[in-house]
Amino acid sequence: MALGTLAARSVWNRRVTAGLTVFAIAVSVTLLLGVQKIRTQTRESFASTLSGTDLIVGARGGPVNLLLYSVFRIGDAMTGVSWRSYELVARHPDVAWVIPISLGDSHRGFRVMGTSRAYFEHYRYGERRLLAFRDGGPFDDLHDAVLGADVAESLGYAAGDAITVAHGLGEGSFARHDKHPFQVVGILERTGTPVDRTVHVSIEAITDLHGDWQGGARKSPSAATAQAGIRGERDLTPDSITAFLVGMRDRTTILQMQRALNEYRGEPLLAIMPGVVLGQLWQMVGVADKALLLVAACVVLAGLIGMLTSLLTSLNERRREMAILRSVGARPAHVFGLLVLESGLLAAASVVLGFLFTWALLAAAAPLLERRFGLFIYAGAPTPLDLAIGAGVLGAGLLAGFVPAWRAYRNSLADGLSVHL
Repeated sequence: MALGTLAARSVWNRRVTAGLTVFAIAVSVTLLLGVQKIRTQTRESFASTLSGTDLIVGARGGPVNLLLYSVFRIGDAMTGVSWRSYELVARHPDVAWVIPISLGDSHRGFRVMGTSRAYFEHYRYGERRLLAFRDGGPFDDLHDAVLGADVAESLGYAAGDAITVAHGLGEGSFARHDKHPFQVVGILERTGTPVDRTVHVSIEAITDLHGDWQGGARKSPSAATAQAGIRGERDLTPDSITAFLVGMRDRTTILQMQRALNEYRGEPLLAIMPGVVLGQLWQMVGVADKALLLVAACVVLAGLIGMLTSLLTSLNERRREMAILRSVGARPAHVFGLLVLESGLLAAASVVLGFLFTWALLAAAAPLLERRFGLFIYAGAPTPLDLAIGAGVLGAGLLAGFVPAWRAYRNSLADGLSVHL
């Protein structure tokens, strides 16, 4: 009988104990693979959200906070940027384009962002990919809205549907702009970025929505204000916006423009380079990131130690079995190989089961992570790093089998028989 077949039958004879051992190690492998996938895919998701933008300009404060609320829709700005400063930058001869961003409203839990048509022309994500429309096109009128893919799919919207937005964030927003309904004129293709979870309207529409608001509270209604439109009597140029994105004509002028904006005396501004601040963000979370991975690795180690303990415990009960094998011609090397193979089979089964657990959990958790945190995590096929982790666990399992195998190797036939006679 082949040694591998003998090892498989030996494991099957102890299937209850072996099954519990495999399950324990599989759970630890799932934790390690899950942490690693979330780490890498979170970084990829953040890094692919914005590309081709040289500077982000907002009110003076923390650079990481500016990046989070302007690009990832996480958090809020304490103050805004005046429209005068925005136009000053937009008219600068070294500036190729600017994209205004105005946040603060929501629609059924999704962020509403006021911007201009330049957003659809110059905003890039991933490898400098432009936004594409699955249906319709960009807004033209005051009360036109363009939806991200997740907004349209989650709420079942199509081009031509009417929506209303609410003042404030979250599904429990305290005031709805029912007098200013929007019509869906476009739905964007999926990007895997926060764009998918955003309702886009014109910057003038945001001004129109808040024409009867001041300081976060509604003013007394005005007939003239209610009837004003993008082509009406009222000037819908905003007083301030949340932030704006800047693209330079020559990348050699980025640092010069950044310094000029940060030293601007007309208003306290902060200009950041997205890539640099994203690196700072990962440095901030890097310690916790690595600590979490270390904890997951320690859990795997604990599982392997449990397997080793189980094998050592069962070894004393199997000394007669080893003695019989020796008596029928098995050499000490065969006994050694049998124990190592059993350990390898347990580790291999644990790795396979761990991969299946990881895939199932990520597939189930992906919608929740996307909806609650805006993180786009997918199960997908195993990556080379995943396979390397699996191979590492398998190798560690084989090494763990060397300890009981060496003890069995040293047990003589006479010792084995004498114990049980």
